[in-house]
Amino acid sequence: MIDLFSQFNDTEREEIIALRKELEEANHQYYVLNAPTLSDYDFDQKLRRLQELEALHPDMFDPKSPTQHVGSDLTEAKSERQEAKGERRKAKGFAQVAHKYPMLSLANTYSQEEIEDWLRKLPANVEIVCELKYDGLSISLWYENGTLTKALTRGDGTKGDNVIDNIKTIAAIPQHIGTPDSGVRTPEFLELRGEVLLSWAAFERLNKEREAGEEPLFANPRNAASGTLKLQDPNEVARRGLDCYLYYMLGEDLPANTHYDRLQIAKQWGFPISDAVKVCHSLEEVMDYIHYWDIERKNLPVATDGIVLKVNDLSAQEELGYTAKSPRWAIAYKFPAEKQLTRLNAITYQVGRTGVVTPVANLEPVQLSGTTVQRATLHNEDFIRQLDIREGDMVWVEKGGEIIPKVVGREEKGERREAKGEVYTFPTNCPECGAKLVRVEGEAAWRCPNETSCPPQIKGKMEHFVSRKAMNIDGLGSETIDLLYSQDLLHNIADIYTLTQEDIARQERLGEKSAQNMLAGIEASKQVPWARVLFALGIRMVGETTAKKIARRFPSIDQLQWATMEQLTAIDDVGEQIAKNIIAYFNDLSNLEIINRLREAGVQMESQEEEQSPQSDLLQGKSIVVSGVFARHSREEYKAMIEAHGGKNVGSVSKKTSFILAGENMGPEKRKKAEALGVSILTEEEFLLMLNNE
Repeated sequence: MIDLFSQFNDTEREEIIALRKELEEANHQYYVLNAPTLSDYDFDQKLRRLQELEALHPDMFDPKSPTQHVGSDLTEAKSERQEAKGERRKAKGFAQVAHKYPMLSLANTYSQEEIEDWLRKLPANVEIVCELKYDGLSISLWYENGTLTKALTRGDGTKGDNVIDNIKTIAAIPQHIGTPDSGVRTPEFLELRGEVLLSWAAFERLNKEREAGEEPLFANPRNAASGTLKLQDPNEVARRGLDCYLYYMLGEDLPANTHYDRLQIAKQWGFPISDAVKVCHSLEEVMDYIHYWDIERKNLPVATDGIVLKVNDLSAQEELGYTAKSPRWAIAYKFPAEKQLTRLNAITYQVGRTGVVTPVANLEPVQLSGTTVQRATLHNEDFIRQLDIREGDMVWVEKGGEIIPKVVGREEKGERREAKGEVYTFPTNCPECGAKLVRVEGEAAWRCPNETSCPPQIKGKMEHFVSRKAMNIDGLGSETIDLLYSQDLLHNIADIYTLTQEDIARQERLGEKSAQNMLAGIEASKQVPWARVLFALGIRMVGETTAKKIARRFPSIDQLQWATMEQLTAIDDVGEQIAKNIIAYFNDLSNLEIINRLREAGVQMESQEEEQSPQSDLLQGKSIVVSGVFARHSREEYKAMIEAHGGKNVGSVSKKTSFILAGENMGPEKRKKAEALGVSILTEEEFLLMLNNE
């Protein structure tokens, strides 16, 4: 008898793993590379689906899941892909500073019904402050004794990059408040949070300059603002013309007991506070505000993508508290994406790293959200067939989350059809290499199976291999890989280790210095541990976390090569499809040849002894929550210590929690729950003493 329940379980578990990988990559593209691959709407829908699946499978809880943390924009996460984006770094980065109060993200909604549900959960007769949601980069401004001393990006929510020199170039932000002659008295410490952004006019000017210089264009003002704020040259930042709106005040002994009154006081002190802030007392008032600004926002000089609703009473905010990654006292309503009608001139095709062939609409240029759109995704064959889209049709185009253009429908005029094009037929062969396309049962996408000879797949695999979380090879961005590939110097990832200084230096835009830096990065990559090498190989669905678990079970590539389906699926997070992908990878002779060449080059193909053996079993069987900001080690380092001594990291407090390792600014909800359940709370000094005494 077929166990359908078990099959559904396996499918859902594999979906959890795949969604986590996709969303982490989307976070990296959005926050770090300023090159978003998912619209806000699509990201939110996938995140919601992941939350639902994780609730059904609590045994798969992972504190590193995208549902448990905010995306990170820390400079240390930057890679040489920035150079391909035209943002060359002149220094190592920015100093990182721990936030005094965690900087979380907001829960998102796209429907009036969900706003009603959120309001029903709030205390009776609560006032709601409605604000415009500006589409920029979050910033935290610290004022000590009236002087601006730090300006932190959101970072990973617990620490951020201090970009104060760049923030000082923004005229709207005061560098001093409460001077003796002003009559203004301010707290010893004051934190203001807001959005750094770029106006539509400045954005268009910047993109015209980049187009003239043959540099890649920014997708939207948010990405341009983010890229600008992370530049190392304040003079260039000043030239670009950033702006800012602030929306929240934090600190001790602050004036006023409501959010709205504090914003008005901040405005009096000279801070840039929007005039659109309004206190609402009912759902009707909230919806009137939303409907008004959905239209009026198009007349604003800056980009907005929604409305933020906040509980006005600060004591009520404190009582409502927080979830793992967002406050319960606030929610963001996202505006529906703007749509325009235009002509579909032609359908072309794009091949991705994994061989997926995506149809692309080449359009009559149309204005959407302040930018000109000429190309948009058509998703897949099923989508085109379902809408019966043909070349020459008038199609509706929208920018999901005002970022990525996509075709969402076809205009029909009665029974008469304007398009004269033939009924659409998806190609049977790869548009790049000519290989016959295949379609896996249950998937919507057609794939090119020619992994070893299809140019976009080859270059995509190399880009993944050299990326920060994989081999972390500086200097090998997408443009450089494309150049070396075109010069017949790179055919696969193993060729990276045969590059010579002469090969690199003679290339246009590179030279001797670039060659030296690149070769140093290649040499350093030989010390990358086995788990990251496994991730770098790019086996389908084997993400960073899964690779670590596989490497722990199979401490060398030789052992993994002969692993059976049963052995692989016995590993936590490895389902049947992932196991099949691993087995198929090692059954390909060309992959085995690449592995041998990597081994001969000195790449780590097995775990070192200290990686394989846990330091002790002191914490065996213990479930530990890590919360707060630490002085001696980072949170990730403490989590690694817990695992090294046999313990298990968990994200939420329950009666099964052994103890909490607590730093500064530990979450108040965690502390409250720990006290109620009698769970011990250890400081980092007590924890380190425990490990040292064993």
